[in-house]
Amino acid sequence: MVSKQNKQTLLANVMHAPVGILSGLPVVRVIPFISLWRLFLSALGQKHAYRFLFILLLPLITSCRQDLCYIHDEHSLSVKIDALTTWELEWERPYDCNWIEDWEEHWPKTYDEMRPEVPEGVRVVAYDNDGATPIGETNLAPDGGRILSLPEGTHDLLFYNNDTEYIVFDTDAGMLSQATATTRTLTRGNFVPLHEGERTVNQPDILFGHYIDNYETKKSLDPDRLDIEMRPLVYTYVVCYEFTRGLEHVALARGALAGMAESVYLTDGHTGDETVTVLFDCKLTSLGAEAEITSFGVPNYPGHHYTRADGTPARYSLNLEVRLNNGKYKTFNFDITDQVEQQPRGGIIYVEGLEVEDDEASGGNSGFQPDVEGWGDYHDIEMPLS
Repeated sequence: MVSKQNKQTLLANVMHAPVGILSGLPVVRVIPFISLWRLFLSALGQKHAYRFLFILLLPLITSCRQDLCYIHDEHSLSVKIDALTTWELEWERPYDCNWIEDWEEHWPKTYDEMRPEVPEGVRVVAYDNDGATPIGETNLAPDGGRILSLPEGTHDLLFYNNDTEYIVFDTDAGMLSQATATTRTLTRGNFVPLHEGERTVNQPDILFGHYIDNYETKKSLDPDRLDIEMRPLVYTYVVCYEFTRGLEHVALARGALAGMAESVYLTDGHTGDETVTVLFDCKLTSLGAEAEITSFGVPNYPGHHYTRADGTPARYSLNLEVRLNNGKYKTFNFDITDQVEQQPRGGIIYVEGLEVEDDEASGGNSGFQPDVEGWGDYHDIEMPLS
């Protein structure tokens, strides 16, 4: 039995003990909890004992464990958006040609093998609802994730893949609706322009995009789910050159595709009016030369892409430059306007009848050893956008 004096002493010690010590329950090591509770009841009375117990436990109830408090936003009212991304892996759009149905079995790749791979990640740029002021940016995994740091309100959201190398983004045009993507300037020694005044460029990287305007964000306990379909903004042309004579004399081949769109608008995928010439290398095949070329497609599309911005008829040209085993060069140029007009966003371009005569292949440097470095005339130039 605990004497009355001991009860009062113990109770006084407990009443004046810091809460941190009580939360560690050092008293329990001396007296079992039930005995301690009975002591409180007899010393304070039931009403005051329960009040004291409530005060004692209040810090434990209202405080947050340290190992659970690193993600306060997750458990509080805040703007939470979980983006779930899917990818439309198309390399061309059927227009006047339907390559899905007309694909030939003997071709080196199947139609589906032409599809691009899922990019490495996604960048999300949020703008204020005026479409001019960026307010936040987040990088996500390919399948999506949590969009961070968005205030409550109405915003425009722009999505695009973040693993590009040659794409140049112009998002400083004043309005998000005018934001475009283009590609870097590339020059080639001794190249004779196919179209006067056209800039020569690298092939653009594969690019996908998605745009949402006037998206309303609200604070909530549960995240909003946002389904995003990333759609292609860059397409692929397969270019085939077929030789009828003299292919055995060809050591290296490279080409150019002129009249293509210089830029694409990120919000809706339409292409600008300005044109460029895309430079590329080719690989030799049993029939000639071949290349897979990425492009934004034809200019002013969707729209009146049969004419230029100045009203003149659209024209598309194809070039092939070959270096022969004797070190000499030969150039072929083709008008492919009809083919490209039927395939404004990717497809297959085919030219035939190329010839290298035996007398063209004779003489020269018989000791020439062809390799990729033998060209040696590409210059990649980063041009700032105005």
